[in-house]
Amino acid sequence: MSDEDVVKVEVEKNIALVTLNRPDAMNSLNYETYMALEDAVRLCEARVIILTGAGDKAFCSGDDVKQILGGGAKPPPEAIERSKKTGGLTPAADALLHTDIPVIAAVNGYALGWGMEMALMADIRVASQQAKFGELFVIRGLCCDAPGLGRLAQLVGRERAAELLFTGEIIDAATAKEIGLVSRVVPHENLMEEAFAIASKIAANPPLAVRSLKAGLRRTLDPNWRDTGAWAIREIRTLMETEDCKESVAAFIEKREPVFKGR
Repeated sequence: MSDEDVVKVEVEKNIALVTLNRPDAMNSLNYETYMALEDAVRLCEARVIILTGAGDKAFCSGDDVKQILGGGAKPPPEAIERSKKTGGLTPAADALLHTDIPVIAAVNGYALGWGMEMALMADIRVASQQAKFGELFVIRGLCCDAPGLGRLAQLVGRERAAELLFTGEIIDAATAKEIGLVSRVVPHENLMEEAFAIASKIAANPPLAVRSLKAGLRRTLDPNWRDTGAWAIREIRTLMETEDCKESVAAFIEKREPVFKGR
């Protein structure tokens, strides 16, 4: 894979390392990145996927505010067609939520907005000591995507999930471990070694049994993702047209505090 790819995929010993590769933009997501991430997951034939971000600052800082929320780029026709096939659920989320391949998130820095959603969609989260997590949607005047609604409370309980969602608070790795958001926190330089150690244990097990176990967890614990995702996307699209959402984007770009008016 080229260093210019927005998502890099490297496969070794039945483990696929999927890396968001926009380090200069804090690995934020534009339309190209969303589609490349979806393809990386759907086309994967490895036994385990490790998700991470390029560089040392960010796992994924969420949507590219200028391109997606700021109206700097319109969705390409292909992105629109993909969303139709998933009933409105974000196609990259659809791929991650429905894959039978175990997914490990190696969170190397900021996991914000949809970056935190991406971490929530993993089966196992390993965090660097410098990782930080935040469901920032409310600060942008938006509702979170389906994983924040369907997974966060499972991990940390309804009350703590409500606090994170309603306040947009950013928490550090130690707090994330304390509340059960991540399974372990390791020194930054040991992050990938730890993620690969877990992945290697999984990859060494009978793959059909592992996939059945993952399918069983989804069958037992998960909501109807496409139904929840379609609802969330409708809410997000409505909220994107509000004055508060537009004020949040303008304030972010202008580097000032927003003033919300509830309309």
